[in-house]
Amino acid sequence: MKLKTLVAIAALVPLSTTVLGSPLTLSAADEAAAFKAAGFTLKDKRWQACDDPTPGYTPGAISEVRDLNGDGQPEAVITEGGTFCHGNTGVGYSLVSKQANGSWKLVTSGTGIITFLSTTGVGGWPDIEIGGPGFCFPVERWNGRKYALQRHQYEGKPCRRK
Repeated sequence: MKLKTLVAIAALVPLSTTVLGSPLTLSAADEAAAFKAAGFTLKDKRWQACDDPTPGYTPGAISEVRDLNGDGQPEAVITEGGTFCHGNTGVGYSLVSKQANGSWKLVTSGTGIITFLSTTGVGGWPDIEIGGPGFCFPVERWNGRKYALQRHQYEGKPCRRK
């Protein structure tokens, strides 16, 4: 890469953080509580929800932490990889939220790769697109109690699952 290109990319990095919201970090206690709320257990120093014996298994990891709904409390996306528990998609997710009393709560979980969209449901929770193999992905919206199917889309355009 040319120096000008590297300088231009470096200049955009702080902007992307501002646009997406500041990334947050969790204390060791909050991290453990988040994993436990998602149903993970600590086995041999690895957080696991699935007891996947296959090669290529990836133990639980916190892939993103930020305040998704603007309540001042962090949410965390926890991912785990492996085809034994997550089929052809190969990855599962759990979205957990820290509550005002300091506890953590599971918001939603499933198989796939979640992407937060700019559209929102009740309480400012972002819609989530659940990606995986194929070309028409479900989008779930928070209805005040849970994330529920709202539509299907591909590259932001409506589609129908066959």
